[in-house]
Amino acid sequence: MEKQLKRFIDLLGFRLFLVLILAVTGFLQYIMMIDNVRGVTYDITMGSLAPETIRATKTVVDEERTEIERQNAEENVGPIYDYDAELANQKSSAIMLLFDLAIKAKKEMVEENVITEAEKLLYLRKQLKEITDNQSSLALADAELKTFLYATEKQLVVARNILANEVKVALSENIGKTDMATTRNSIESALRNSAIDPNLLSTAIAIARGTIVETITYNEEKTAIAKRQARDAVEPKEILQGQIIVLEGELVDQEIYRQLELLGLTNNEDYFKPMIGLAILIVLQMAFFYIYFSRSSETGKEKMNQVLVAIIIYTCAIITMELISLLVEHYSVLVGFIFPTAMATMLAQILTNERLASLITILIAASAGLTFQQNYAAILQMDIALYILFGGFATLFFMRNVEKRSHILQASAIVMGVNIVFIVFYLLMTQTVYGIQEIIFYMVAAILSGLLSGALTMGLLPFFESLFGILSTMRLVELANPNHPLFKKLLTETPGTYHHSVMVANLADAACEAIGADGLLARVGCYYHDVGKTRRPRFFIENQLGANPHDSLSPDASAEIIIAHTTDGAELLHQHKMPKEIIDIALQHHGTSTLKYFLYKAKEDGEEVNEADFRYPGPKPQTKEAAVISIADSVEAAVRSMKDPTSEKIQKLVQSIIQERVEDDQFDECDISLRELKVIEQSFCETLNGVFHSRIEYPTEKKEL
Repeated sequence: MEKQLKRFIDLLGFRLFLVLILAVTGFLQYIMMIDNVRGVTYDITMGSLAPETIRATKTVVDEERTEIERQNAEENVGPIYDYDAELANQKSSAIMLLFDLAIKAKKEMVEENVITEAEKLLYLRKQLKEITDNQSSLALADAELKTFLYATEKQLVVARNILANEVKVALSENIGKTDMATTRNSIESALRNSAIDPNLLSTAIAIARGTIVETITYNEEKTAIAKRQARDAVEPKEILQGQIIVLEGELVDQEIYRQLELLGLTNNEDYFKPMIGLAILIVLQMAFFYIYFSRSSETGKEKMNQVLVAIIIYTCAIITMELISLLVEHYSVLVGFIFPTAMATMLAQILTNERLASLITILIAASAGLTFQQNYAAILQMDIALYILFGGFATLFFMRNVEKRSHILQASAIVMGVNIVFIVFYLLMTQTVYGIQEIIFYMVAAILSGLLSGALTMGLLPFFESLFGILSTMRLVELANPNHPLFKKLLTETPGTYHHSVMVANLADAACEAIGADGLLARVGCYYHDVGKTRRPRFFIENQLGANPHDSLSPDASAEIIIAHTTDGAELLHQHKMPKEIIDIALQHHGTSTLKYFLYKAKEDGEEVNEADFRYPGPKPQTKEAAVISIADSVEAAVRSMKDPTSEKIQKLVQSIIQERVEDDQFDECDISLRELKVIEQSFCETLNGVFHSRIEYPTEKKEL
């Protein structure tokens, strides 16, 4: 299947393959999530009973209700009048002046000997002319003036004081057009019951009624401003998300039906918008995946595996969300908090790298915000999105090197702690008052989320490793366990080869770390690279205790046995279902190098020699790790056979072996550079000098002092 997939990718080209994979993934995600954003509509008519309690699914401005409220506010503003506070004093003073002038005129008429009634009236009118011209309400007819002529000064003073006071009191009130008649009648009644001389009463009443005028005037500008302010003070009336529109069984009247129509709950026209919005979000998510993978530095199989692993992890997370979201309708609490926040992050980090794990975490959080969106929530259920982000990134920060399954459990415990802290934040920040049962649910959900993250990661990890042939750090650590059957077989049946493998592992691990290759892979590969020697252990010198069996064999036969240990090892590794990378190291650690000892021996025996019969079948090292192991294998065996190894001897030996491999074109099929070979040489020399350092010679007998 892997070969067929590779052939398919080669035929399409990686970019087209990536586009197809992302298109299929996006389509599946859209199909799964469409129900989470598609609005609910109800078959409701005006006058029917509500089939269930209906809440607003979004916040909308109710323009019609807002306009009615504004009109009511405007109409409730009454007319604004300006009150003339000086008018009462002015009119009262005018009356006082009128009577004072009349009293003064009467005195002057006596002094000037004005005798006839006509002359007196003329003289009086002349003296009052100035005030009557300015105050038209005080203009008096001849009959009314006559009452002034025949009244005594005392009567005029009494009438003046009473009239002026009554007018002042009356004009101190707000008097509009509609109030004029009432006020005049009221002051007339007061005057009739006063101490004014009856002969002056009619004149006093006439003056009073004429003096009563409007004390307030309508201010059109101020009224308009007040109405506008009252209108503007009315805020837009909104139907809020989550607001109950109608209770189950309640009659749907005209107002309720209007609100349902406004919210789009009686038709589905508006729900094309969220469906288009979901499509845009998914396209954006797939675009991020495309950009990441198109710029990835990985090549070949590793890049293909990364794409498929990331997409499967992402899809599994979406499926898990959808399964959990089925519970949303049945519970008032946010069941999305059960979602294993760190599952996808853990898997992606172990199987790929931190950068891709971070991207997957962010995209899953965004998807969860929509998936767990409740009808009265915002566009995204941000509390769930943040919950997943914090849980996922807690894994990225605290789970740096996963070498054991216990590390996953430790990471799960950390995720649980982060989840609980976030839940406390959530409960404190929301305005809802939660009962003890709800608080317990959220705490249990946080713990369950962390546990599921670890459990699902451990459960799914072997599936990914076997399906894609991914050799994770945790799998390598497991293979390095001495209790592995092949490891035990190597130790018990070929102890010399075991010791050799451990020494080679130390050399290769340090050298790989020095050049940036996978040191752990090199170490584990070294442990198993010579496992083929367990088929015929006595034919390999490190396992020989007595006679050398090669002494009785021809060089051809000996070479065939020695060469076979690479293919025998690969066969054993296949039987034990070891990872391909380990099998490749077993096959490639000798490349196509020559068994020089037996080749020269065959030539010395005078045989007709075919050099190809004395070469390993290969293939040549395909990776840096295999190249390093091939050198380390030869170097360790050569240095171990040296007599009195010194730093200079070791360095020359390492240089010669590397030079020989280069000249034999053994590194043509891997991307190792000459600079890296120099670093490998230095690393080997440092490690070997530490092992084969000179020791002081201890005396065998005590010397007498």
